[in-house]
Amino acid sequence: MPRGRKRGIHFSKLYSFSCIRSSFEDDHAQIGKRGYNRVVHCNDPDNPEALQLRYRGNYVSTTKYTAANFIPKSLFEQFRRVANIYFLVVACVSFSPLAPFKAVSVLIPLLFVIGATMAKEAVEDWRRRKQDVEANNRKVKVYGRNHTFIETRWKKLRVGDLVKVHKDEYFPADLLLLSSSYEDCICYVETMNLDGETNLKLKQALEATSHLRDENSLERFRAVIRCEDPNENLYSFVGTLFYDNREFPLSLQQMLLRDSKLKNTEYVYGAVVFTGHDTKVMQNATDPPSKRSKIERKMDKIIYLLFSTLFVISFVGSGFFGIDTEKDDTGGKIRRWYLRPDDTPVYYDPHRPALAAFLHFLTALMLYGYLIPISLYVSIEMVKVLQSIFINQDQDMYYEETDTPAHARTSNLNEELGQIETILSDKTGTLTCNSMEFIKCSIAGTAYGHGMTEVERALANKRDGVPETGDISSDVVEHTSEADNSRKLIKGFNFRDERIMKGHWVNEPHSDTIQKFLRVLAICHTAIPVVDKKSGEISYEAESPDEAAFVIAARELGFEFFERTQTSISLHELDYETGEKVDREYELLRVLEFSSSRKRMSVIVRSPESKILLLCKGADSAIFERLAKDGRLFEDQTKEHIHKYAEAGLRTLVIACCELGLEEYKMWEQKFQKAKASLTEGRDVLMDELADKIERNLILLGATAVEDKLQKGVPECINKLAQAGIKIWVLTGDKMETAINIGYACSLLRQDMKRIVISLDSPDINALEKQGDKEAIQKAFFASIKKQIGEGILQINEAKKGSNSAKAFGLIIDGKSLEYSLKKELEKSFFELAINCASVICCRSTPKQKALVTRLVKNGTGKTTLAIGDGANDVGMLQEADIGVGISGVEGMQAVMAGDFAIAQFRFLERLLLVHGHWCYRRISMMICYFFYKNITFGFTLFWFEAHNSFSGQPAYNDWYMSFYNVFFTSLPVIALGVFDQDVSARLCLKYPSLYLEGVENILFSWTRILGWMFNGVLSSIIIFFFTTNSMIPQPFRKEGQVADYEVLGVTMYTCVVWAVNCQMAISINYFTWIQHLVIWGSVAFWYIFLVIYGYMPPSVSTTAYRVLVEACAPSPLYWLVTLLVVVCTLLPYFSYRAFQTRFKPMRHDVIQQKRLLSTNNEIDASCELPVRVRGKLQHLRQRLRERES
Repeated sequence: MPRGRKRGIHFSKLYSFSCIRSSFEDDHAQIGKRGYNRVVHCNDPDNPEALQLRYRGNYVSTTKYTAANFIPKSLFEQFRRVANIYFLVVACVSFSPLAPFKAVSVLIPLLFVIGATMAKEAVEDWRRRKQDVEANNRKVKVYGRNHTFIETRWKKLRVGDLVKVHKDEYFPADLLLLSSSYEDCICYVETMNLDGETNLKLKQALEATSHLRDENSLERFRAVIRCEDPNENLYSFVGTLFYDNREFPLSLQQMLLRDSKLKNTEYVYGAVVFTGHDTKVMQNATDPPSKRSKIERKMDKIIYLLFSTLFVISFVGSGFFGIDTEKDDTGGKIRRWYLRPDDTPVYYDPHRPALAAFLHFLTALMLYGYLIPISLYVSIEMVKVLQSIFINQDQDMYYEETDTPAHARTSNLNEELGQIETILSDKTGTLTCNSMEFIKCSIAGTAYGHGMTEVERALANKRDGVPETGDISSDVVEHTSEADNSRKLIKGFNFRDERIMKGHWVNEPHSDTIQKFLRVLAICHTAIPVVDKKSGEISYEAESPDEAAFVIAARELGFEFFERTQTSISLHELDYETGEKVDREYELLRVLEFSSSRKRMSVIVRSPESKILLLCKGADSAIFERLAKDGRLFEDQTKEHIHKYAEAGLRTLVIACCELGLEEYKMWEQKFQKAKASLTEGRDVLMDELADKIERNLILLGATAVEDKLQKGVPECINKLAQAGIKIWVLTGDKMETAINIGYACSLLRQDMKRIVISLDSPDINALEKQGDKEAIQKAFFASIKKQIGEGILQINEAKKGSNSAKAFGLIIDGKSLEYSLKKELEKSFFELAINCASVICCRSTPKQKALVTRLVKNGTGKTTLAIGDGANDVGMLQEADIGVGISGVEGMQAVMAGDFAIAQFRFLERLLLVHGHWCYRRISMMICYFFYKNITFGFTLFWFEAHNSFSGQPAYNDWYMSFYNVFFTSLPVIALGVFDQDVSARLCLKYPSLYLEGVENILFSWTRILGWMFNGVLSSIIIFFFTTNSMIPQPFRKEGQVADYEVLGVTMYTCVVWAVNCQMAISINYFTWIQHLVIWGSVAFWYIFLVIYGYMPPSVSTTAYRVLVEACAPSPLYWLVTLLVVVCTLLPYFSYRAFQTRFKPMRHDVIQQKRLLSTNNEIDASCELPVRVRGKLQHLRQRLRERES
């Protein structure tokens, strides 16, 4: 049996619901035309027309590949990289006689690299598939042919099915709401997965379907829906329901979208309209904008540089080869008779030297291809994935309160974290907790509340004074009693003032006004009381944290809202005349909801004394202009208090009320009901006008002040980031006063800063606005902003010229001014001003403005920008920035899903950037430079050998030596470098934020450093080749006096290369672990093991390597002596350079390393990081211990 319906609350009769009521508008005339052709046959699976439609099923797949297309699609992805295409061409050409090596020796490394990358793609796609399987196999109740609800999987749903969804379950598809457990068929929906908002949305079914209350009534239900085709628009829906020979317009308010959740409603019945990939959430599931790090883009340029080098040396070698070939048979004289130039193929023909040179050019392109690191891309991908795992598992970025670790949602941008120059941050929920606490209020011109906000503490510190014992906003200063200190903490309520707490307000001079004020807080809202069955405690489901804080404050001050019925709100309230608690029931007549345009909310109630009261709360700009002449008794004091509250960083609302005459209300109600029932396009405007008429002649009661507290550690984090050379911009929707004082509280603004304020709030501008001449207003706005920007730039230029060149500036600009500043005419000058300020605060910013400012900073500076936010309104900003960081906070997961990284608290950004960002930047930079170094070292030994042998095309090494160089003998040490190396510890990264400037200035991956490593590679190749050949060739190598042959020379030179590049790695590493030792010395050892095993294979397989180590090289002291000499000489230039640099021109990390090494006992004294008071105690304890010992 279905559960009984909730009786009592008919919200549809109380609320205006201007956004819910459906009407036939212009869009509905599109039904049946292009884009509006979808037809849904509800509860009619056997209908022939329904069978012909063949809509998609409800199976959802978010995978990139399928079993059928994985291989071709993945291969296409791999060969989009120019290096991989090059190696593929080389592999194909290696089957021809032009190849200087066997084809298989090129194919195997290529297959290994491509296979490893494809395997990584397959694993990632398999994880996505597992998530899909989990979602597709969730259970839902579907109305079956036997006229009962049966449980089935989501993936089996079909368009037209009827489903029953219970409380706290997700909707399996896009449904048309038919009815719910409430009598008037409303339901509450949480859309956090769609738009990131946690406040509940109200949906309401059509009255025509409200009778579908059970399985029996559904048996006879047949209907057709004609609506828009599948699209990605989450905020609109156009359709028509054909039912019972009538047509009913449908809007978004009858739609329950997939992945949203049913809340505060026992169950709903719905008809499936869109399934699977046709649902709006899946239509929106596009890939985020593709972001590539600056290092990765620069790496592409280096690859092209190496390709150019490859072509140049191949061309040079081929030119010399052609010249030498032509000389071999001149005038009948054969110069190099041993090459038999009189009987050769086309590849070496003295009579056609140009053709021979061209064919040699092709051979050289293959031979010198080892300049291009084949395993670079796959190695970097592996390293970045491992770096991401370390970020995810960092315990210092784990937030225990919500069980939320840091999460790197992409591994492509790890190194970008170490190059951030500008951070653009949201405020509410990002810098603050987005958990509102009622902390102060002003009632009847008297300020109440003694709590000191964090902003007030910061302002007290700013004045270099001791924080006051009282409150800057209160008329009376009282000390906190022991009872206050021991009182139970209540979420949303941080108010203390004995004058009105515990019922003492009845003794205040204006106790009647205080009673009305608290009554408004308890009644004027849309919250729903939820009673805990076990404890009996009441909690509130509210649309916003502010609203919940007001209801809780009213409860704690004696006006407890405990029940809401169809037409009433019930309170336990304190009677100021008798001083006793009484139950009072207020008849709820009308609710005029809050909207961003109205900036206020009102309820109309009938009191137990039969008085009709309008209770209102809203922004000061909306309420003060609606006050009656005799209702402004406390206006000046209230405005003063509001100004002080804003200075203290608090969010304010004004509270007012008035009494309506019975006849006045009846006439208004008739007009309002008529407007509400209207189907014309101007209905909403008419309803707003009527609401505005009734919300007049209000009596001012006071104002509320709630605090959105700063998150823990925000000021310290911002201070550290500023020391690291990072500029921070805050983009917020708050008032300018609130934003400025929050700026001081979180160290964004400092007392030594000069403030530059750009605003359109001036008497001249205000007077012009009242005249209403729009064109004149626009011109005045533009001129004012241009003048203010010019004055700001002038201030900065004068400060630079004068003695105050080090003085920092802070820019504060409001939303209206920002709108004009972002126009093309002023954009450059605004950017010039902002970029020369240490901090920038943009107030009253819209989501679009946030994204535009982010784009301006990113394009204007050309440096790396990071945006951080927690709400759906921050998504544009996160996607526009080079790196987006989402905070998994109160406003849902939309920002997290749009971001590249996710953290739980703003303070974790300090460790993410200064530690992981610095390490990742340094590791990736070193890794890439080293990769090119080792490949240039190896590749140029081939070139010098070629030059030594008249560019004959003969490789210096065995085929398999060359193939395994990048795969086995040098790959693991560079991966270990990219994962584990640390120039300084995490503690020192945080202690010395200036170290981060190495990344901001891009010191470690500048062209100077890259070309320096390349030069080192060329120099190393020269030393290895010429020292080896000059040491080996003239000397007797074997006991019999034989000199070193081609095989021995190749092995000796290759051994020197392997030792040199691995020892170079050992010199470059700052932080050794057993893993580094294992991979570096293991790679060298593996070379000898490979040489032994490969040498014991038959000569047809091992060719030039046949027992070359065991029988030729190992027994010869010259082999070991040359290896030692050459390796030492190869390392000497870099070692000397680093010794000179560290001594005379040290980098930042060199300085910090020296400080650490020069500290007592080669360790940093941990006590130097402790507070002064703690250090003093430690010194005192040490002194006492010395006295005892003596």
